[in-house]
Amino acid sequence: MGLQGSCHCGRTRFEVETVPASLTRCTCSSCSKRGTLWAYYTPASFRLLTAAEDVATYRWQTQTAKLNFCANCGCATFTETPDWSGGEPDFDNPKIAVNARLFDDFDLDALPVEVIDGRNLW
Repeated sequence: MGLQGSCHCGRTRFEVETVPASLTRCTCSSCSKRGTLWAYYTPASFRLLTAAEDVATYRWQTQTAKLNFCANCGCATFTETPDWSGGEPDFDNPKIAVNARLFDDFDLDALPVEVIDGRNLW
């Protein structure tokens, strides 16, 4: 079962192929201030349904991650990043982190949430 999501104004829309098994709450300064809950996907299982010019991008510090948001309403939508599961950035296996708070008609409370101590890790 796939899911669709959108920003507040509806200009940025996306879909993913599956319901995530869990969500991630990162405590880094960026994620905390943006209020995101992340669901991780491969690029092949994520599809942006809106024009690329409606998406703005912010890059912080190392420029490794592309933090995308709606250019109109400012909602944090998705992030493009290398896979960090091995402790180092794996640029050959990128990940898409979708802000699960933007999923349409989806009960976030039904999923477990893992907390990552991003405040102290990076």
